[in-house]
Amino acid sequence: MKTYTLLKNDTINYHGITLYRIKYVDGILGGYIENEKNLEHGNARVLGNARVFGNARVYGNARVYGNARVYGNARVYGNAKVYGNARVYGNAKVLGNAKVYGNARVFGNAEVFGDATRVSGNARVFGDARVCDNAKVFGDARVCDNAKVFGDAKVCDKAKVYGRAEVLGNAKVLGNTCVFGNAEVYGDARVSGNAWVSGNAWVFGNAKVYGRAEVYGNAWVYGNAKVLGNAKVYGNARVFGDAWVLDDARVFGNAEVFGDATRVSGNARVFGDATRVSGNARVFGDAWVFGNAEVFGDARVCDNAKVFGDARVCDKAKVYGRAEVYGNALVSGNALVSGNARVSENASVFGNTEVYGNASVFGSAWVLSNARVLGNARVYGNAKVCDNTRVFGNAEVY
Repeated sequence: MKTYTLLKNDTINYHGITLYRIKYVDGILGGYIENEKNLEHGNARVLGNARVFGNARVYGNARVYGNARVYGNARVYGNAKVYGNARVYGNAKVLGNAKVYGNARVFGNAEVFGDATRVSGNARVFGDARVCDNAKVFGDARVCDNAKVFGDAKVCDKAKVYGRAEVLGNAKVLGNTCVFGNAEVYGDARVSGNAWVSGNAWVFGNAKVYGRAEVYGNAWVYGNAKVLGNAKVYGNARVFGDAWVLDDARVFGNAEVFGDATRVSGNARVFGDATRVSGNARVFGDAWVFGNAEVFGDARVCDNAKVFGDARVCDKAKVYGRAEVYGNALVSGNALVSGNARVSENASVFGNTEVYGNASVFGSAWVLSNARVLGNARVYGNAKVCDNTRVFGNAEVY
């Protein structure tokens, strides 16, 4: 049964196409269509100043109204609504309970669908993109290529999601951010500011990536972790727990940064095959931690210091200045290693010890208690320096 007629005496010329006003059987005047192929006879409605033309079709229980335009090969159906100044065109589809409104545009082969999906403001969804479930895309956001936004996710402001990227769950992507490649942002994660998430990277849980930070490669940022400032996390790196990576810091390779209050900041670099920074540790300044090294507990590595190989720095120990700890060395307790000092091989420095200047501790030597090793002194072999002993000048203990 026909539910409307076209008024031949009420037409407009729209870009060279004649469009006819609709009059429904209940006497209500509708919007404009090019021909009856554009609007199914049934429950669908085109109202107000809306216009549907070309090969576009509106059917099911769909509503197109306001100043909306639907054209090309577009389809609007189900319980979908397109209104305001929205445009749906190309091969785009809007279906389910989705709403497209404001100055939004959906085009190309894009699909917008779901129970409560919204595309609004000046948002653009195009290419082969999908926005579905309860997702929201608004502001000046762009979702394109083969990207997907679904679940309860939100993409807004001037954010861009493209490539094969996915944003899902309760995740939010906002500001001037870019999420692209095969990247995934999900859970309650937030990506904001001018941050980028790309490659095969994942940001999830309650993690936050913001400022001008970048997460890429196969990196993961999750838990309550934060990556901010100009920091970069990439390769196969993992940042999780309550850890922060900030400033101009870099975490890459197979490195892991995690713990309750771990911080990697300044121009620090954490990288390597099995590097771990955890607990309440801090790595900052121009320090490097790499190889299979571990820094944990309340340890600090800073300035131009380097910890590498299979070395460990833990407890409340500090390595700073231009000091180096490497090999299988252990620096623990309240020990301080500074200046140009070197602790290497299987050496252990612990307690309230200080090793500084150009001193070297190596071999299987131990420096412990309140001992001090300084100047150009060397402690090596199986030597043990303890209590309040001082080793300095060019002395050698072995």
